[in-house]
Amino acid sequence: MNDAHLHMVVNHFPIIGTIFGLGILIAGILFKNNIIKNVAYVLFAVSMATGEGAEEIAEKLPSVTDQIIHEHEEMAEKLAIVLYALGLVSLIGLYLNFKNHAKANLISYLAVLIAVVGVFLGKQTGTTGGEIRHTEIREN
Repeated sequence: MNDAHLHMVVNHFPIIGTIFGLGILIAGILFKNNIIKNVAYVLFAVSMATGEGAEEIAEKLPSVTDQIIHEHEEMAEKLAIVLYALGLVSLIGLYLNFKNHAKANLISYLAVLIAVVGVFLGKQTGTTGGEIRHTEIREN
């Protein structure tokens, strides 16, 4: 298994994990259930990806330009920053839930807001990644 194969195996987890985590967190808020919220927090905290090694292989593929890879890489970097922030907020949320702290609900709403941004950037990252090999979805 080379780096490109590894990337294709795990690259959907941050996107799908964030979507599922957002749904689970919203359910936890609606049901006022900290256990459900904690499941979402754990899911957010482990949503990470690979990509650097895949870039070296993809650059050598026919019909793949540096611009296409660069766009995907830039979007993935934005997503990574949001997911790191979401992971940190999730760890804080877990801690506050275990301590039954009054600010735990506020952290839940903050996590929802960050996760919504993450879902949007995840969609953009997935699209730009798909454009690398799927020429039919490219605008030009």
